[in-house]
Amino acid sequence: MNTDTPATGSPTQRQGHAAEARAARYLEMHGVRILAVNLRCRAGEIDLAARAGDLLLFIEVRERRNPAFGGAAASVNRSKQARLIRTARHFLPRLVRQHFAGRTPACRFDVVAFDADRPRWIRDAFRT
Repeated sequence: MNTDTPATGSPTQRQGHAAEARAARYLEMHGVRILAVNLRCRAGEIDLAARAGDLLLFIEVRERRNPAFGGAAASVNRSKQARLIRTARHFLPRLVRQHFAGRTPACRFDVVAFDADRPRWIRDAFRT
């Protein structure tokens, strides 16, 4: 899976893509296989879809350089969680077909939060 940072977009978008690429490398170092990057639909966007054993992971990547408004993980509020859940439901059938031989696996929502450039992997960050 190519998780290189695209050179296009606004500075904020480039920063976000760079954080997603760093998160993907971090997760891969911990045995997670990245299946898809930046899955977008009308409902929203999933930063990373991944596989850890028999689990399908939907991963939100957040980065905060200024902790004045809380840490990076704090920005995944209920509204954002609802969008992630709707988006995951949209992409679930395709991911199941492509990567799980048609058998729906257990799914989990994780967050990789970067505060001061240090990754923190929050497993099972929220539930549907």
